[in-house]
Amino acid sequence: MSSPTPTNATTPDHKPSNFLRQIIEHDLAAGTYAQRRWAGSPGDATHQAQGEPDPAKIRTRFPPEPNGYLHIGHAKSICLNFGLARDFGGVCHLRFDDTNPEKEDTEYVNSIIDAVRWLGFEWNGAPDATPYQASDYFDFMYRAAEHLIEAGHAYVDEQTPEQMRINRGDFSKPGVDSPFRSRTPAENLARFREMRDGQHADGAMVLRARIDMASANINLRDPAIYRIRRATHHNTGDKWCIYPMYTFAHPIEDALENITHSICTLEFEDQRPFYDWLMERLTEGGLLASPPPHQYEFARLNLTYVVTSKRKLAQLVYDHKVSGWDDPRLPTLVGLRRRGYTPEAIHLFAERIGVTKSDSWIDYSTLEGCLRETLDVSATRAMAVLDPVKLVLTNWDEVMGAGMLDDCSAPLHPHHPELGTRHFKIGKEVWIDRTDYEETPPKGFFRLFPAHVNASGQAIAASKVRLKYGHVIETIGAVKDADGRVTEVHATLIPDTKSGTPGSDAVKVKGVITWVAVADGVSAEVRIYDRLFSDAQPDAGGKDFLECLNPNSLKVVTAIVEPSLASAKADDKFQFERHGYFVADRVDHAAGKPVFNLAVGLKDSWGK
Repeated sequence: MSSPTPTNATTPDHKPSNFLRQIIEHDLAAGTYAQRRWAGSPGDATHQAQGEPDPAKIRTRFPPEPNGYLHIGHAKSICLNFGLARDFGGVCHLRFDDTNPEKEDTEYVNSIIDAVRWLGFEWNGAPDATPYQASDYFDFMYRAAEHLIEAGHAYVDEQTPEQMRINRGDFSKPGVDSPFRSRTPAENLARFREMRDGQHADGAMVLRARIDMASANINLRDPAIYRIRRATHHNTGDKWCIYPMYTFAHPIEDALENITHSICTLEFEDQRPFYDWLMERLTEGGLLASPPPHQYEFARLNLTYVVTSKRKLAQLVYDHKVSGWDDPRLPTLVGLRRRGYTPEAIHLFAERIGVTKSDSWIDYSTLEGCLRETLDVSATRAMAVLDPVKLVLTNWDEVMGAGMLDDCSAPLHPHHPELGTRHFKIGKEVWIDRTDYEETPPKGFFRLFPAHVNASGQAIAASKVRLKYGHVIETIGAVKDADGRVTEVHATLIPDTKSGTPGSDAVKVKGVITWVAVADGVSAEVRIYDRLFSDAQPDAGGKDFLECLNPNSLKVVTAIVEPSLASAKADDKFQFERHGYFVADRVDHAAGKPVFNLAVGLKDSWGK
């Protein structure tokens, strides 16, 4: 977790360098922000001047808009911003960019707080600190807008949206000045206050920055910075009927919070000149402390086989294509958590994909590989039969005694004996996976099959296999129903071959299968999840992403699991031997009604 107070940490030697680390190292060496002061809370230049020298060497921020659930792309930004602050003796702020009241909700606020905590981070320099909110700065933003008007840097425009769009021009044609651009500051200030006081209809007018309608960067052609929007805000209620635009609010939020390095994704690169223009106007006017923050951009995460658009994720949820925001097939953090992903896997993924300024696609298998690595060392083992068919050991009564059960045991983890041992029974009847029996086996099949003649006319002896942690058995054959489906497999027990006993390896076998005894097996619902989309880039090139849904992304089976899993708690993670890594579902799993989700297979088999 990030330190609750700044430290004098430097970049750890094992951390791979990237352009952002190099920028921070240069700024620290040059003392770029060494003279800043921090009054203990966000504020304007006067407020911060009353504080002590800032104990944080750098300040970064994670500023989500609370209009949806965070996804794996946000996790990259979280790990980046909090990680840089941690590594360079700084502080990372959690701030809600809640400047759009129509789309925001406290449900999303709470989910974001929970997600950041789940990833192991604290914010704003203290344990359990209250996150910052852009809406808490609305008074200052309004003050800053009036300052720009009075300084001749902003005006109220009453053109229609269509007129503004046409007059803005395009990449080959400069914009045309608004007929309202030449108003005096006094006239503009009066109209802006009318906007504030609710005297005009939504959309009737906007406040625009006066910059350059002929700029090659269209974002500098007098961008709108305030609009009229009558909507109840989840934090400020109905206090305001005008709201700042994101591109105006965001730099101000950074400056009030003493942010040093404002790290954004590449789509904000063209907005950086306005960010700098606004910072210059407000620092030269004495409203904000100097030096101001600086914005840097990095490539966002493009992950195959998922969509990360909040609108498209919401469509999947509200059209009931998935069960909710926490559906384990979604790339939302609540979905990944329910799927069985760990914070350690997310951190490893973020570190492994690195930070660049070039867009690229990351294959979903990279994310799965990180989960596999973290669970391999932490998940305890268990046996489970996902497609059960009964195996009857026909000579059990003669060899072991009628009605007898034999005790078996296995380590909870093969590489961590200190974790202890799990215990289970074996008897005359056990459950095995249906795929472990073949009447006419293909080449390389070393599990259960009876004596038979192969396609070359060669006589093949019945197979001998070991029931893992138990005895060696020899296949006899199977009982089938009227449709030819196997209903029961028969085999004989080979005496004196129990694992761990003298002479147990006297009979050599090529095959080992997992099993669960009928006597103590536990019935469980197991959800086999696969990728939600069958197309690697389901929403690229104008495709309808809903047409790319994988019809086989979820299969629910009734499995039989070993008795140690009867005491599993929600979120407990296991390796079902031979099958993959599973997690006890954090919503539906309960005592007496176990539910397990497939987190990831033992190896990448997608498309193979």
